[in-house]
Amino acid sequence: MNYLAHLSLARPSVPSKVGNVLGDFMHGVERSRLSEPVRRGLDNHRLVDRFTDNHPWVQAQRRSFSSTRRRFAGVALDVLFDHFLWQHWSAFYDHDREAAITRHYQHLQSGLGLMHAPMRARVERLIEHDLLNQYRELERVGQALDVIAGRIRFANDFAGIVEEIEPRYQELERGFLDFYPELQGVVKAARVEE
Repeated sequence: MNYLAHLSLARPSVPSKVGNVLGDFMHGVERSRLSEPVRRGLDNHRLVDRFTDNHPWVQAQRRSFSSTRRRFAGVALDVLFDHFLWQHWSAFYDHDREAAITRHYQHLQSGLGLMHAPMRARVERLIEHDLLNQYRELERVGQALDVIAGRIRFANDFAGIVEEIEPRYQELERGFLDFYPELQGVVKAARVEE
């Protein structure tokens, strides 16, 4: 899952939002120095990633990518899942998507002081460029994935991976519509942040 999903599966508080995004920025961070609410948010992030990565449907989708791109299939699916969540928001949540995204930004802005420098810089860009709304179109998903490919520090064939998503778009969309409620149920049942 990517930022929109992690934030949407978090509790409606600043420490929770920070912790639920922190999972992608743990390099150089000592868990023991985090406040308890941020740690619980981090644990929720890890629960979401573990369930997603180990889900049989997700694993099957990763294996379906070409051998040259399979290594990055999980990243591609994470971003694509945010696209599907944005597109089908009302199927999963009974509150307004735009209002929810605005609250996510407000919580992250209020939590900048809880973040270490690399995370803070990325989150400031996320807010400034309204990245939670940028994945609404598949073309933008492809552009985002190409940017990620350009940041990888070794030669790779990740760029252009959206061309492997396009022919399977509807199949992936249908699978996500079944998968995401399972994920919501796992998070609710685990009660990591309560």
